Amino acid sequence: MNSKNTLLVVLGAIVVIALLFGGWFLFTYNGIVAAQESVDGQWAQVESQYQRRADLIPNLVETVKGFAAQEKDILENVTRLRSQWSEASTQEEKMEAARGMDSALARLLVVVENYPQLRSNENFLALQSQLEGTENRVAVERMRYNDRVREYNTRIKQMPASIVASMYGFTSRSFFEADKGAEVAPKVKFT
Repeated sequence: MNSKNTLLVVLGAIVVIALLFGGWFLFTYNGIVAAQESVDGQWAQVESQYQRRADLIPNLVETVKGFAAQEKDILENVTRLRSQWSEASTQEEKMEAARGMDSALARLLVVVENYPQLRSNENFLALQSQLEGTENRVAVERMRYNDRVREYNTRIKQMPASIVASMYGFTSRSFFEADKGAEVAPKVKFT
C-alpha cells in the first residue's frame, strides 16, 4: 500500500469516527430535549388540574359560607391560597401554593363534617363531587409528572449523556411531592 492509499484510509477512518460521534451526540442531545419537553408537557397537565380546582374554590367557599359563617378564618385562608396559586409565576411557587391549598381544603372539608345540613345541600354535593374528581385527576397528573421528572433526571445523570447535559446546561428537575403535613388524601369523599 502506498502512502496515498494509507492517507485515504486514515482520513476515511477519521470521517467515520467523526460521523459516529456526531450521530451519537445529536441522538443524545435530542433525547435529553425530548425528555425535558415531556416534563414540561406533563407539568402543564398538573397545572391544568390545579387550575380546575382553583376555579371550583370560590363556589365552594360561597356555599360553605352560607352555612358556616363562624368558620371565617378557614374560608379566608382557602381564598388567600387560591389567590397565591393564581399569582404564582414559577413552577416552584405553584407547587408551594398547591401544597397550601391541599392543606387548607382538608381543613375546610373537616369543618363541613360539623354541618349536616350543608352535607345535604345540592350545590355543596355537586361541588363536592367535582372537587373529588378533580383531586383524583390532580393525583394522577402529579404522579405522571413525577414519572417524567424521574426519567429526565435519570437521562441527564447517566454517562455519557451527562457530558452533553452539562455542556448545554440541562439541570435536574424537582419532584412534586404532596405536603407531608397535608391531611388531604387523593380521594375526598363524604357521606
